[in-house]
Amino acid sequence: MTMSRALEPLEPVVGADIPARARFGAGARPGGVGQPMAPVFTAMAVLVLVVLSLTFARSAGVVAALWGAAGVAVAVWLRTSRGPLYDLSFGGLIAAGIAAGELLVGNSTELTVMFTVANMLEIYLAVLLARRFAPTLNLASVQGACRFLLAAAVVAPIPAAAFAAGMLWWMTGADFLDSAQTWWFGHALSIAVLSSFGLALTKREIARYRAPARAIEAAVLLGGLTVLCYTVFSQQPLPIGFVTMPLLLLIAVRLRMLGVTAALVMITLLAVGGSMRGYGPYAVAFEGPDRALMAQLLVLFGYMPIMLVAALLEERDRFADRARLGQVRAERASEAKSRLLANVAHEIKSPVGGVIGIGELWKAGQLGPVSATQVEMADMLVKTARQVEALAHDLLDVARAESGAVKVELRPTDVPGVLEDVRRATALRPDALGIRLDVISEGDGLVALADSQRLTQVIANLASNAVKYGGAGGVVVFRASKVYDGVRIEVIDRGGGLSVEKQTQLFEPFNRLGLERSTVEGHGIGLALAKRLVELQGGSIGVTSAPGEGATFWVELPAA
Repeated sequence: MTMSRALEPLEPVVGADIPARARFGAGARPGGVGQPMAPVFTAMAVLVLVVLSLTFARSAGVVAALWGAAGVAVAVWLRTSRGPLYDLSFGGLIAAGIAAGELLVGNSTELTVMFTVANMLEIYLAVLLARRFAPTLNLASVQGACRFLLAAAVVAPIPAAAFAAGMLWWMTGADFLDSAQTWWFGHALSIAVLSSFGLALTKREIARYRAPARAIEAAVLLGGLTVLCYTVFSQQPLPIGFVTMPLLLLIAVRLRMLGVTAALVMITLLAVGGSMRGYGPYAVAFEGPDRALMAQLLVLFGYMPIMLVAALLEERDRFADRARLGQVRAERASEAKSRLLANVAHEIKSPVGGVIGIGELWKAGQLGPVSATQVEMADMLVKTARQVEALAHDLLDVARAESGAVKVELRPTDVPGVLEDVRRATALRPDALGIRLDVISEGDGLVALADSQRLTQVIANLASNAVKYGGAGGVVVFRASKVYDGVRIEVIDRGGGLSVEKQTQLFEPFNRLGLERSTVEGHGIGLALAKRLVELQGGSIGVTSAPGEGATFWVELPAA
């Protein structure tokens, strides 16, 4: 029935880096590599594994508890398949290898045929289910690893186990449930451990260990695990298999999927082989096949979940790499945008200055006699040009702020004085007529560590917005107070307020929250610039508002 794992390395068979995507019967497989000798080598390896497994099992006096032939055949078949014709020839050679091995160890023709059919049924189902439910064969993700293990290792051996157990019951009278259990555990363990290792062994993974430091680390960790497992499962009768867990977890963290699958292969060989020989923690409490069964349970349910930990870490690494690449692309795009804004602003300033000069001369009549209508038109021209000039200055400030070109000189700044200056300047605005502007200072010592010029620019921007968008309330309040170890500045209006959705978009550049077609002038970059300037001064900015209740824009700066 089930057979033990041979110790010979199979790198020529499973070491090729072949893309994992396969669809059974879908014709030529994309990305497959030309290894016409792979089926032959695999059949020879399967023959050797069958002989060694049955020989080892008979020398131990128990039924084999690890069927290595299935695990190797499934891994190589999935890694090298290139179409139906290839599958047919590969399956035929594997069947020939299994049959030859059975005959070489002395099994009868009837048993050889039965075991060959059962093994090929299992291998074929494992390949078919893996292609159907885990087509990418990507073990470096939790979903991919779970799909492969459930489909190929858990489900695929069930029909073969039932068939073999039924045939043995009919031919020899062996207990059906006992035979099915023995078959399933040995074959499921083989596919879960050996096939996973074969699928993880790719050129890309091997390339990680070309660096000497990495290779030495892998050798030390895997060598240490081998010595520890040999001691636990061959030299000690105590049930201390759990002592290998910390080292196995460290291997998952440091070596990821390839290291974990290699470690599981070593643990499985030593744990199952030692138990079959009567060594280790299960030799005293259990007898015969039960010793091997306990070792199988330990590996399947105690150690295999570590493979999912490695898959989770692989996913995290992949997402982190994508995030870093996205950040780099975003930073490059932001730099390009900042350069574009700066260039546009510079190109706008010079001609607009000329337009303003000509408009002023025209309005003053210095270019010749003008009518009242022409004076009005000249005035509109100058006003519009100044708006464009202000936009150019804002664009230039935004570009400088985002590129880090804006320098701030932090020094003790009298906050109430700044608010009073802003109040007076705001009161001169035409749109501030009829609006009461109040300054409230709560407490003494309201001195912030800030750049007075940039702080004035920020508060003036908030005041301008309060007058334009919240002036309907008739009052705008400038308030300064102490908070924690800093100073809090608030600009409060009693206008229409802001919804939560609009508050989340408020500090985005060029976002006017749907007011682009309104009569209120603006370009949607003032608050974005204010946010950047506040952050450069080591502070924070935000808004508290609700529809119909006005808005409170606040700035918090460290105290001097």
